[in-house]
Amino acid sequence: MYKLLLCLRYLQTRYLAFICIVSVMLGVATLIVVNAVMSGFSTKLKDRLHGVLSDIVIDTDRIEGMFVFAKNAEDDRRPLLTADQICKMIEDSPAGDRIEAVSPTIEVFAILQFPFRGQTQTKPVRLIGIDPVRRAAVGGFSEYLVRQRGLPNPSFDLSPDALLQHDWNKRRQQREDELMNQPEPPGVIRIPDPNAPAPIPAPRMDLDKGMPEAKLSGVIPGYTLAHLRYRNLAGDVMEEVALSPGDAVTITTIGGANIRPVWGSFLVTDYIKTEMSEYDQSFVYVPLDQLQKIRGMDGRCTAIQIRLKNYDQDKAFVTAELKKLFGESDIRIATWEENQGPLLAAIDVERGILNLLLFMIVGVAGFSILAIFTMIVSEKYRDIGILKSLGASSGGVMSIFLGYGLLLGTVGCGFGTVLGLWITYRINTIEKFLTEVTGVAVFPRDVYYFKDIPTNIDPMNVLLVNLGAIAIATVFSILPSYRAARLHPVRALRFE
Repeated sequence: MYKLLLCLRYLQTRYLAFICIVSVMLGVATLIVVNAVMSGFSTKLKDRLHGVLSDIVIDTDRIEGMFVFAKNAEDDRRPLLTADQICKMIEDSPAGDRIEAVSPTIEVFAILQFPFRGQTQTKPVRLIGIDPVRRAAVGGFSEYLVRQRGLPNPSFDLSPDALLQHDWNKRRQQREDELMNQPEPPGVIRIPDPNAPAPIPAPRMDLDKGMPEAKLSGVIPGYTLAHLRYRNLAGDVMEEVALSPGDAVTITTIGGANIRPVWGSFLVTDYIKTEMSEYDQSFVYVPLDQLQKIRGMDGRCTAIQIRLKNYDQDKAFVTAELKKLFGESDIRIATWEENQGPLLAAIDVERGILNLLLFMIVGVAGFSILAIFTMIVSEKYRDIGILKSLGASSGGVMSIFLGYGLLLGTVGCGFGTVLGLWITYRINTIEKFLTEVTGVAVFPRDVYYFKDIPTNIDPMNVLLVNLGAIAIATVFSILPSYRAARLHPVRALRFE
């Protein structure tokens, strides 16, 4: 009992103990906050990647699409299966009972062109042809739409506002064409501007070779593609709408069979907003059947996205069955984790290295405990001598200082956990306050495109941080405790 009483008395009367507690508290709080933020970013990134890629992706590098032949016909007369027939074959396979939804897609690089501020804007994009209803069933599509968010049956149909905008654009273009075609007044000679850029002609399709001309239909571009962000003179992030619903865009890509330029005209009907700049500034969705006609793919696709009923339990079985189904071919079958393996591994490595570096903060607190305990042992020679002369054993004296180190670590961890959780829950409020005070954006929205700083508190991580900090505080108090235990009472009281 005397050991606990001495530890509590040292804790209450020694100002040096306060320094140890603050050191441990700051180290623990820092680790909790950093782990919560890193885990939040990692979780949100994985959710976005999983949503965009679906559970399992079947794709091919063939630019003209998948070549899968029926297996129940003669070798020299086997018909080429369409995308819908491939999906039906997958659903009828042994893995079909574990599949929730299947959606064929076409993904190819393209060039997006649209007028803005009197000039033709040209942007490289990833053009994706989808059936919106089937893609929504797979997941990762309708929940990211702006106008049709969460709808079970999204579409490329134009809204009434988009139709009005399209009609207004047509009338404006007609007026501009009429003004340009007016004859010059007598005696007036228009001198062309030599510095004016030459107009960019829209690519034309070779209709003589069976390529149908693209019809005007809806397109869903990434939110960042349609909304330009920039900083004004004051340093504030500004956003300007470059593409409104109803505006026309021209998309140029290459044909599937014959590698040659093809193009189509579309009207903006909605936006896709995943809050990931890599996707929001490059993804453009168009109707699957329209893209198949433009590229001359005859009902084929370049990828098939699959959603499983239970991803964790069924991914290995379904992947193995699909590999048996397609056999040795140029078709690649992978889960979303395998597709994004290097990126996910890089996130885990960065998080581990950052935790290792930040844990050194707690190590600094341990060295402060070592130095302070050494000073306390030197100052308490007389008290230690009296205790040992009254019958205290060396183990008892050592346990006093070990218990003192354990108590300091526990108290510091307790305060550090409270402080770390408080900062984590209010990190966005703190970030806004620091931005207002310093004038520098701590969390720039134009970089991450997240509304708030994502956080995710893992109770196991908090527990491990506390146990590690307490262990360090206890370990660093072993050497001073051992010195105190070896002190001889006669030597301690020689000059008393």
